[in-house]
Amino acid sequence: MRALEISALDAGYGDFQALFGVDLHVDDGETVSIIGANGAGKSTLLKTIAGLVQPMRGELQYNGEPLAGRSADHRVSSGISLVPEGRRVFLSLSTEENLLVGAHLRRTGTWNKESVLDALPLLKPLLKRPAGRLSGGEQQTLAIGRSLMSNPRLILLDEVSLGLAPVVVSQVYAAIPAIKAAGTTVLLVEQDVNQALSVADRVYCLLEGRISLSGEPAGLTKEQITDAYFGLHGIDGIRSGRRA
Repeated sequence: MRALEISALDAGYGDFQALFGVDLHVDDGETVSIIGANGAGKSTLLKTIAGLVQPMRGELQYNGEPLAGRSADHRVSSGISLVPEGRRVFLSLSTEENLLVGAHLRRTGTWNKESVLDALPLLKPLLKRPAGRLSGGEQQTLAIGRSLMSNPRLILLDEVSLGLAPVVVSQVYAAIPAIKAAGTTVLLVEQDVNQALSVADRVYCLLEGRISLSGEPAGLTKEQITDAYFGLHGIDGIRSGRRA
């Protein structure tokens, strides 16, 4: 079943258009990666799904139902959770208190404090530590854990590797298979292509607000991905992993 389906989506900010005719879908239980350079429209896409940016045109469906007119709060309560770029944890609260804030909606599901700590063991010794005293990687892990505490059906991860050392990025990404195994669908945005491909069932590349490539990682060559990422052969020639 489709967790998310997007058709002909245009979106942006005021008079500035960031997305042009975007079509994509995410099936239940999938991990789908959105790659692309800085400014490609990746974060705008996630914010539009989360209800923080209103579409100019097009249709978004979640669980087979239109999202048009649904507030960001309604989307969270229905099972869409965004881990925003920049972590944004509550610095004055402890790690444990941050996790409990994430559970305020009391949605039923498999995620609770114990299962989140099992998936994110880095947090276990940090429960009483104020979030403001955590490292960048620890804060990122906490932001993911807090989001999982809302028992999302679909979790949106925005640039989770941004500003982190490579060894820390690997630790954060190690949790994604466990999140998927628990039945949570994952849509992640990432500039680090290797990390994005390592966890993805399918991948889309955004170039200047348009889908320039899509497919399963195993079926895409390094050259195709590079061309789509930087626009070396034009968008129409590399759509769906095939040359024109």
